[in-house]
Amino acid sequence: MTIEEMKKRKRELGYSNEQVAALSGVPLSTVQKIFGGSTQSPRYDTLLKLERTLRPGTPEASPDAGTVCKTVYTSPPAATSVIREPGAAYHAEKKQGTYTLDDYYALPEEQRVELIDGVIYDMGAPTTLHQDILGELVYRFRAYIKENKGQCKVYAAPTDVQLDCDDRTMVQPDLMVLCDRKKLLRRCIFGAPDFILEILSPSTRRKDITIKSGKYAAAGVREYWIIDPDREKILVFDFEHDDFPVIYTFDDQVPVNIWDGSFRINFPEIRDELRDIYGSLEE
Repeated sequence: MTIEEMKKRKRELGYSNEQVAALSGVPLSTVQKIFGGSTQSPRYDTLLKLERTLRPGTPEASPDAGTVCKTVYTSPPAATSVIREPGAAYHAEKKQGTYTLDDYYALPEEQRVELIDGVIYDMGAPTTLHQDILGELVYRFRAYIKENKGQCKVYAAPTDVQLDCDDRTMVQPDLMVLCDRKKLLRRCIFGAPDFILEILSPSTRRKDITIKSGKYAAAGVREYWIIDPDREKILVFDFEHDDFPVIYTFDDQVPVNIWDGSFRINFPEIRDELRDIYGSLEE
């Protein structure tokens, strides 16, 4: 790679000079001189180190060169098969639990899946009810943050989250709140969001209730909500304070614990709006 090609690659990855120096082992002052144009003829071994760091297919670093997350793999290998919920498997070349981000990125872009501890789960298309609930919640969270001039960001699926900072898990929560912007990259979120919410559907019920609750707690998610539209219930896990799960209904105004209850979701209002559309919340 030429220096200009490396500059272009550096911009594509969003790397700072500090990140390049940390990843390549080249002194920061040398990196600054090379990319700043003050050094016209760098040493050959220095260029090799920079090229190995920046060439396509190498791991992409987190914003602070590894303190938020270690790596995310960008080179797509051969295609793989996936595992559908609630457990039926395709004829796959690889064994469950051995898939990595390489396999995840090799799948067609239009195929929505999640990778959890080396298992790839196929995700069915959400229902209109699911999307209406999600839209209402995203609007309310964003409005609260904007009104209070907060720094947190709200994201809705499909947004990739490299939850464990390794190459074996990539999830797409229905809704998440991220307050630590160091974890935010253009391609995905590195590490645990502060708040995650999942809306149950037949294709995700088991995974959202059993598998994801444990994963989110272990990864450092502060609060996790599971919304069950069929039963009109909300299960709230306050992981930050190690509280037992609390069950609310669509008759309640549910407090958001990451903001100490200063913000509440008015579920009776949401339920009434949805019933104006559907007549009932049943299929």
